[in-house]
Amino acid sequence: MLASTASQLRTFHSLSPLPPLTFSSPFRLSLSFRQSKRKCTLQASVPPFPLRVSASSQAAPASTEAAKASSVPSEMKAWVYGEYGSVDVLKFDSNVSVPEVKEDQVLIKVAAAALNPVDFKRRQGKFKATDSPLPTVPGYDVAGVVVKVGSQVKDLKVGDEVYGDIHEKALEGPKQFGSLAEYTAIEEKLLAPKPKNLDFVQAAALPLAIETAYEGLERTGFSAGKSILVLNGAGGVGSLVIQLAKHVFGASRVAATSSTGKLELLKNLGADLAIDYTKENFEDLSEKFDVVYDAIGQCERAVKVVKEGGSVVALTGAVTPPGFRFVVTSNGAVLKKLNPFLESGKVKPVIDPKGPFPFNQVVEAFSYIETNRATGKIESVSSTAENRCIRHCFWGKLTPIEAV
Repeated sequence: MLASTASQLRTFHSLSPLPPLTFSSPFRLSLSFRQSKRKCTLQASVPPFPLRVSASSQAAPASTEAAKASSVPSEMKAWVYGEYGSVDVLKFDSNVSVPEVKEDQVLIKVAAAALNPVDFKRRQGKFKATDSPLPTVPGYDVAGVVVKVGSQVKDLKVGDEVYGDIHEKALEGPKQFGSLAEYTAIEEKLLAPKPKNLDFVQAAALPLAIETAYEGLERTGFSAGKSILVLNGAGGVGSLVIQLAKHVFGASRVAATSSTGKLELLKNLGADLAIDYTKENFEDLSEKFDVVYDAIGQCERAVKVVKEGGSVVALTGAVTPPGFRFVVTSNGAVLKKLNPFLESGKVKPVIDPKGPFPFNQVVEAFSYIETNRATGKIESVSSTAENRCIRHCFWGKLTPIEAV
């Protein structure tokens, strides 16, 4: 369990070019919590429906974590909110009941957790009509160690290091127990083995964004030899779209937009053409693209540079035909499929310089998410007896719900 006064987090940032993206050495902050005396008992997760902060962590060996599996406590520390509203509704609680594990689920000891833009939209009550009942432990993405398995779990076992997005459908009935806690329960099918070359924090920076990037490309029918323009290529989703299009799908040409200071990053990620949106309009380009992946909300402009018969993925903002929007579905099979590309170093997470935030600075992390200024991901890591991080992945300049 996290010691109440030892919520140490490390902050690191990586915008370094491939190969490999270099993560700067994290510094540690030793901070204390004000623990709540009340007991918060959350109901089990409700039906699913669809709907990111990044960091660096040195996780305890799986063998060490496995040895602790036999002593899972009945209560845990977590961040909770019992009403919708601003960051002020977020409270740290040291007496939250550890979630029950269903037959098809595993209980994970959280090593790294994520904040996505969708977290603050959910906290604000933007989709409360389809949300699970309050109170809520926020957090979608997670990386950690399995400490308990349900009776119908087939492949995972205690001690396995895994990662994934715990909410199969983010906008409808997401679980009450999110990843900003010591433990979380998740269906086996939503998880994948953690890439061997990544630490928990790096792994936690990936699930929701990389699944969004991959599913969007798949939906367009993207394949080898095709061209693509990525709007907001330095964002959480955009940076992964560039890499997947180039190194997984075999794109013939990748163009991407960003501000002046991030052009080199785009090239290092695999972009053949890096466009400074502060100096030129991408719709003035003479070339057209098979696919435009709009991760910023400029669909009306994006459709002007797509080839006839091409596709425009619009993650946010108004949709102009032939643009389309989709809501990502969490899928461990996608992560498993992409693991070889992650382990070979062909695809890498990009970490924002602002993160990670200390675990006791979740309020600050949420506030930063809402500025929409991140590059790649922001993580917040808690290094106590159990390493834990909060990852905040900005999908470009998107807001949570819009991000999907």
